[in-house]
Amino acid sequence: MVYSLNENIKRLRLSQGLNQIAFGKKLGVTKQCVSNWENDNVLPSVEMLVKIADIFCVSTDYLLGRTQESVIDVSSLSEEQIAHISLIVNDMRELNSKSNRS
Repeated sequence: MVYSLNENIKRLRLSQGLNQIAFGKKLGVTKQCVSNWENDNVLPSVEMLVKIADIFCVSTDYLLGRTQESVIDVSSLSEEQIAHISLIVNDMRELNSKSNRS
């Protein structure tokens, strides 16, 4: 499912357990600013869009709803850590596949 920018900001913020105040602090903006983005009253600037994407480790295209592909940056992890993450991802895909067959 492709979400709009305002939906993505809210969905990703909640997925990280952040309230609007905590998320705003990470970006150096107010709760009201975050609320305006999430309610589709105002669009974030291009610079802020990049900051938001960086916080959530997603591309700006993903954030804007132009793609459903989400990428996890593992560049600072060891090969062993990356292998563990790959196993977890594969396990999750298998679980999804099994639940879709049911």
